[in-house]
Amino acid sequence: MDKGRLEAFSDGVIAIIITIMVLELKVPHGASWAELVPLRSVLLSYVLSFVFVGINWNNHHHTFKTVERVSARVLWANLHLLFWLSLIPFVSGWMGENDFATLPVALYGGVLLMNAVSYFVLTRTLISVHGPKSKLASAIRSDGDLKGRASLVFYGAAIPLAFWNVGLALALSVVVAVIWFIPDRRIENVLTE
Repeated sequence: MDKGRLEAFSDGVIAIIITIMVLELKVPHGASWAELVPLRSVLLSYVLSFVFVGINWNNHHHTFKTVERVSARVLWANLHLLFWLSLIPFVSGWMGENDFATLPVALYGGVLLMNAVSYFVLTRTLISVHGPKSKLASAIRSDGDLKGRASLVFYGAAIPLAFWNVGLALALSVVVAVIWFIPDRRIENVLTE
């Protein structure tokens, strides 16, 4: 099957996710900086979540540049990823509205973990369709998918850590964002070979 519809659908869903997140931000009634202070947790939660959704869109875009076709299994794996991405506005809003309380932060970490798991499943499903000598397989194999595996470990650790120290749990999530915010050249290198 052609990959075009999957990419267009995914782009649309991700655009809606970002739109939902920004529409959840409440505009303050005053015009001073002091009016933003009560919104700091909501704004920080939004920025962090926007970065995660953006990283996912960027990675999705690059990943699908390496493949030529999709299968029914790939369609389902992609829907699995979009499901977990679609929960980010909910957990982000809950976390921000409750000033980064323990349970919302732990659930946020859980959604991010499942997002990483679903992305791992999607890439492995694409590799199974295109073979071990495909461009995607070569890109991931180039470093053993260190970033992907580190993300799984950090998100997994952030969930129980939230019940002990919310700040450290959030810091682990920020570390993952920084890791992925630094451009990943593996796919670009494979595409230019």
